[in-house]
Amino acid sequence: MLDAASFFDLTDFSHKALFQNTTHVWDALKELKTYIDEHLDEELGHPSLISGMPLTEPLIYLDGALHAAKDCHIVYGDATKGKLEVRHDGVLLKGASVIMAGAVLVGNRISIGRGVLIESGALIKEPAIIGDETEIRQGAYLRGHCLIGDRCVVGHTTEVKHSVFLNDAKAGHFAYLGDSILGADANLGAGTKFANLRFLPGTIKIRTPEGIVDTGLRKLGAILGDTAQTGCNSVTNPGTLIGRGGILMPNTTAPSGYHSDKAVIRPRA
Repeated sequence: MLDAASFFDLTDFSHKALFQNTTHVWDALKELKTYIDEHLDEELGHPSLISGMPLTEPLIYLDGALHAAKDCHIVYGDATKGKLEVRHDGVLLKGASVIMAGAVLVGNRISIGRGVLIESGALIKEPAIIGDETEIRQGAYLRGHCLIGDRCVVGHTTEVKHSVFLNDAKAGHFAYLGDSILGADANLGAGTKFANLRFLPGTIKIRTPEGIVDTGLRKLGAILGDTAQTGCNSVTNPGTLIGRGGILMPNTTAPSGYHSDKAVIRPRA
């Protein structure tokens, strides 16, 4: 009930190894820093790329290297649908990613997949892994140790810290995710906040039908199973687990603990 297979179908997730040898789904977060460090074997480099400074020109990332976007024609289509296009001298550069002018990268240990769009005003701190056809939108803030899958969205003024997005997960607007995991096709309504630290000292414990389980973690936000959703302006207490297809209704605070598949969490009367 609390293992990764109960929350996610990891078949198509290229980083499924993160969840191997875990007993509980949150154990992946204990391994996240080590996993990312071991899977970052390339460093970004370009004369225009200065750590902590906004880019003064757009850059194209292709075949493991950054290039100036001069003489390129860019069609800013929906990257998550494979509609971002970069052409040079009329030739389509398949798999090219775009980092727009005004984006800020802190450090160069950042892995960028194919067909990724990083918009102006986004700030990404190393280390981070960003999968194929993902959008990091204007004002997004990746605070380090973020593992983002394919076709994901980290949206406007969304802050992500030490968290995992499985493929097609989306946090489009005004969200906060700390020490959290979003399952495949999970979607956060605007203004969703995942609290990750208890007021009182001690590790976070999960209430389940079988009793209390100690995670051993001081910080744990929320874990949403595949296709789970949250409504606008919803909040989760530290240590909230929502099963596959679960729904957290708008303007609702989810109590910590395990919520079963397809649960509907409504405001308390």
